[in-house]
Amino acid sequence: MALSENDLRKYSQRLLTSKTRILIKHGFYGLLLMHMKFAIDEECETAYTDGYKIAFSPSFMDDLSDKELDFVLMHEILHVVLQHCIRGKNLQQSRYNIACDIVVNSNILASNNFDRKSITLQKHGEAMHIAPDNKEGYLYTAEEVYKMLPDDKKINPSSKGSSSMGDSDDDNQDKGSGGYGLGRAKKKLGRYKEGFDSHDKWPQLEEADALLRDVWIKRLRDAETTITILERQNGRGTIPACAKRLLNELKKPKLNWRVMLNDFVQTEINDYSFSPPDRRFSESDFFLPDFNDSDEKIENVLFMIDSSGSMSDDDITNAYSELYGAISQFDGKISGYVGFFDAAIYEPLPFYKVNDILSIKPIGGGGTDFQIVFEYVHKHMASNPPSCIIILTDGDAPYPQPSVAMGIPVLWVINNNHSTPTFGKVARLID
Repeated sequence: MALSENDLRKYSQRLLTSKTRILIKHGFYGLLLMHMKFAIDEECETAYTDGYKIAFSPSFMDDLSDKELDFVLMHEILHVVLQHCIRGKNLQQSRYNIACDIVVNSNILASNNFDRKSITLQKHGEAMHIAPDNKEGYLYTAEEVYKMLPDDKKINPSSKGSSSMGDSDDDNQDKGSGGYGLGRAKKKLGRYKEGFDSHDKWPQLEEADALLRDVWIKRLRDAETTITILERQNGRGTIPACAKRLLNELKKPKLNWRVMLNDFVQTEINDYSFSPPDRRFSESDFFLPDFNDSDEKIENVLFMIDSSGSMSDDDITNAYSELYGAISQFDGKISGYVGFFDAAIYEPLPFYKVNDILSIKPIGGGGTDFQIVFEYVHKHMASNPPSCIIILTDGDAPYPQPSVAMGIPVLWVINNNHSTPTFGKVARLID
């Protein structure tokens, strides 16, 4: 029987109200839910996400209190944000589903000051959130919890849901365990109660994997930036541990900037010598002297990121991650400017610590012109020229003459093997 227009309006209003509550109480989750579509699916038994939308059975939503609806929405959005929908393709499905739910539920529990009622549904009980080693699931990734769990054959094979709830109070509930006491009672292995949501749509996400991942990486970073600003204003941290861990992984640079820049500073900045591209920088492993910590700072460095049309969103994300990594690795001992360019220059902004670049957003999309980078330096930075210029690019443009650098050392960070600058030094940013 098709739902009436009034019914659809009722469910839509409930979801909108729930999103607003979550945004007010848990800003991070609310910001991410703003990107999701919602649907009423009379063919599903409870709820699910396919990576693009969150769908509910009408009868299931009718049974949920407002607080329970908030929990389900937070549960589903974390599956999407943590990329559970597109990971675990080669893992045992029931085992992986349980691992994902333990991680998600524990993070939601932590966001609610460990109030166990916040992850409890009246008709399903308290959600599993304890890993098999008796520690909270938010301390781990889904893959780490997966390795602790028993083989699929020991898990109830008839379960159609995500197995996100613990067993009932009368046969498997340890009142002090927080729902899931696998590590404390091995005899309980395999006795899993059917969960409240379905993960059946996840294996269908094949061709869209890369796109879905990149889209949510950007949304996750945008949410982090917004929450960081709010934290500065009110001192309240609201980013879940799992999201912080994922953001740290995304920002992990491929290059060892401490080694690379130390060598570059010693051989280039100190004596302003120029040579053909240094092939040592083109290798993935740097056979260079170890970096020795000192109080000496690298100041007035100009980072320029190519944001032209030939640079994909992923290319720019990688370049931004390298910039973040470079500043992080030097731990307050590097300062300067960050700018973007295509066929025009977008005014570089100063940075003194890593948090300063969180508000610097990529701008561009046109053609590529390396010449304008050096013209900008000559015109606007002549009184205090940068100690060095680091250009992150795909090199998809004609290189200018070496004289344009005006004696300033230049390091090109190229994301391929086929483009080689005519001057300065080169590092290859290649997977």
